[in-house]
Amino acid sequence: MSDQSFISGSLHDMHFHVPEQPAPPPVPAGRSRASHLRLWLPAIGGLALDLWSKDWAVTHLSTDHPRMVIENVLNLRLSLNPGALFGLGAGLAPIFVGASVLALLFVLYLFWQSTSRNYSLHIALGLVLGGAIGNLYDRTVEKAYVVQRPDGFRDVCELLGVGRHQQEVEVGDFGTGRNRRMYNLNEVRAGYMPVVRDFLSIEMQIAGYRVWPWIFNVADILLVAGVSLLMLNFWSDHRAERAAAARAAAGEGATRTTG
Repeated sequence: MSDQSFISGSLHDMHFHVPEQPAPPPVPAGRSRASHLRLWLPAIGGLALDLWSKDWAVTHLSTDHPRMVIENVLNLRLSLNPGALFGLGAGLAPIFVGASVLALLFVLYLFWQSTSRNYSLHIALGLVLGGAIGNLYDRTVEKAYVVQRPDGFRDVCELLGVGRHQQEVEVGDFGTGRNRRMYNLNEVRAGYMPVVRDFLSIEMQIAGYRVWPWIFNVADILLVAGVSLLMLNFWSDHRAERAAAARAAAGEGATRTTG
């Protein structure tokens, strides 16, 4: 066998170990174009859908004649809600405006503290951002004329005119002015109040009880979906941290045993 053949065969049989290159460190989300897209596309798209659907509901729906979408499951019914999520906390609009602003700041803080690898986190924050801005818009821009009657009924409507001596007011349905009616201001309390426009009503019942008695909107759906996805992210991160700690503890134990 010639020396050249021997060297060639030896090189063929040798296996060279190429060390794996470590993965590059993640880029901060604030400096990642892809991260911004994952945040702002759900936020802007969700906000646009929410505001469009609310305008449509005010124009085409009424408070007393629901429109059935799926029988005994889903109706469309306009509800002007002076409260928070799902109609809770009526009359506390300034508090909810402040809470919404703090929530928006917290969402942006979480985004800037994350990295470009937190894909689902950015989508979750975008959903929360779109939902929070949607309802915040209503609480700061949309105001209805609210008449509190002696029987406890609250008529959320639109002021059309004031009668002689400022004692009577003519009102109509919010946004359209339909179904005009008169109120004597000596018999009722009335004034402007910020409202959130809701229109989705779950009619499904179990054992005679409605599964979801509150009327809500697209912004509420975005908020619930975003917060749920955030909770899954936090749970997944916590689980990964516990697994890493367990592996580290096992490695230390093996090192001590070997030593």
